[in-house]
Amino acid sequence: MRSFALCSIVLVLSACKAVDVPTYRRFETRTPVAGPAFAPEVESAFESEARRGDEIVVDGTWVSTGAKVVLWLDPGGYNAYRTVPHFGTAGPVGMRYRTRSVEAGRDAIEAIDQFVLHYDVCGLSRECFRVLHDQRELSVHFLIDVDGTIYQTLDVREEAWHAKEVNSRSVGVEIAHIGAYPRGQTEPIEAWYEPGPGGLVLDWPEELGDGGVRTPDFVGRPARPELIEGRIGDATYLQMDFTEEQYDALVKLSAALVRALPNLSAELPRDGRGGVRTSPLEESELATFQGILGHYHLNSAKRDPGPAFHWERFSRELAHELARP
Repeated sequence: MRSFALCSIVLVLSACKAVDVPTYRRFETRTPVAGPAFAPEVESAFESEARRGDEIVVDGTWVSTGAKVVLWLDPGGYNAYRTVPHFGTAGPVGMRYRTRSVEAGRDAIEAIDQFVLHYDVCGLSRECFRVLHDQRELSVHFLIDVDGTIYQTLDVREEAWHAKEVNSRSVGVEIAHIGAYPRGQTEPIEAWYEPGPGGLVLDWPEELGDGGVRTPDFVGRPARPELIEGRIGDATYLQMDFTEEQYDALVKLSAALVRALPNLSAELPRDGRGGVRTSPLEESELATFQGILGHYHLNSAKRDPGPAFHWERFSRELAHELARP
């Protein structure tokens, strides 16, 4: 049994303002309704275009993030357009997403006004995609692995199936993390971390091999070394923090989305004292909220991204990123 120190979090929120961002070559990203991949001519056009490796795809346009990005057509990428399992051949066949439905006079990009943060409870992005795509027939636009690598599985204009309450108006990201648990039920946490030089380090189960982590010899360390205790809704949970690399990637991804999507703001759900809400939004609040929020803000049965997610740090660094030229 490993022992952990406990601490609590005070969550405070600051506002951010979106600015313009340069975009790059536009290319067609639609896929056939059936089949595992894109048409060959689309792949050829994609591969022939020079990239810096930090671009996400928003409505067929490359948008720079400043972070390492692996797209669904890149080697080792995860393709949610596939109608068959990604790992092996056994598993359900069918669509894992749909074309975003919009009101008359609007396009798919204008319909997006929320960015939902999840943790995946799988611990690693490769395992997350295997469970989400191959087993559950669901999808999410982005994955952020423990080393900060961002995987994009669908063009943002598509409707991914990640948060049923707001799929039609949102973009989603799964941040690789084993999750948050009630006191006395922390065995999953203890199985994923071990003492190391300078504090606890990630140590995923041997059966996951290299975990699909792209950074050679990566050593993952929680941004704060202690176990975090905090409330989500009416319950208290324990959780390790995310890695420094994940915070950096999420900030850059969020800034790129806020800049590229005209109706997405950098606002976070606030309580009456100005802090970030730890409870779900009421239906009327959710209907008008435009910004970045956690899965638990949508559904009282959810707890991600958990009490260890440092909203204050995220908000501060996002504001700084958006203020850059």
